Amino acid sequence: MMQPTQKTRPVRRLMSLVAAAAGASLLLTGCVNNEAASSGEGAGASQEAKIEVSKSETASALVPDDVRSSGVLKVGTDATYAPNQYAGADGQPVGWEVELVEAVAAKLDLKVEWSKLGFDQIIPQVTGGTLNMGSSSFSDTLERQKSVDFVDFYSAGLQFVRGADEDPLPESLCGLTIGAQATTTSDDYLKAASEECSKEGKEPIQILKKDGQDEATNDVVLGNTPYMLADSPIAQNSVKVAGDSVALEGDVFDAAPYGLVLAKDSEMTEAVRVAMQELMDDGTYTKILEKWGVEDGAFTEAKVNSVTE
Repeated sequence: MMQPTQKTRPVRRLMSLVAAAAGASLLLTGCVNNEAASSGEGAGASQEAKIEVSKSETASALVPDDVRSSGVLKVGTDATYAPNQYAGADGQPVGWEVELVEAVAAKLDLKVEWSKLGFDQIIPQVTGGTLNMGSSSFSDTLERQKSVDFVDFYSAGLQFVRGADEDPLPESLCGLTIGAQATTTSDDYLKAASEECSKEGKEPIQILKKDGQDEATNDVVLGNTPYMLADSPIAQNSVKVAGDSVALEGDVFDAAPYGLVLAKDSEMTEAVRVAMQELMDDGTYTKILEKWGVEDGAFTEAKVNSVTE
């Protein structure tokens, strides 16, 4: 599938409901400790059998000796980001990005050993050698490229979500309260926008930061936060699952690639890139995305550090 052209224009702009929202939040997030059923189950894809993937002689030959001999690919993820990655009923990570990572590992003749971590803990553990890879809907950015490399595989943007009883976003975001997961691109975008508000002598944005995306989503569903900013697949999934409790607000903007995170100049980077490219070429990649209904962001080519400005 051709890489989509995303719109890059940023958005400028009672009891029964609470009961419905509370029920939806259980579907959306489960427990904050990620040990119970989590968001994204509304898509239903997690209940289907996983797609079989065969070993690639070409890609597996590129795996460093120490990783090959262990037979294990150690991957860190923040499992609060449905439908990309979230904790299933047994507490183990599920989601379309999870399936892609496990398909990459199968190509490399490795088994994934998942570590569920806070989002801001993953890159340090990759650079420190505790993890072989990070997979948590990481946007490839020049700042992050200073410490790690990315194998880019998907295009996602940002999108706002509002509570069903909230007014549409006004032209200016200044003075609004908006939720986001801490240390993500959504958080970065809101911080930059808030700084602009302050420079213009306007009220800053009140950014309600949460450690997990599930908590940020719950706040909007339950009416605790009027607006939320999240990656487009997460924003769209929240509406799919919560229904009338929330609504999408505006278009997708600031599109950027998702990338799998690897240690800087690691031999694993090329092995993962080749494996991902083979998944794209043989149709497995498309099958996984279509299974989860997220094919609109598909790439046709896996690239290393594709963001250059």
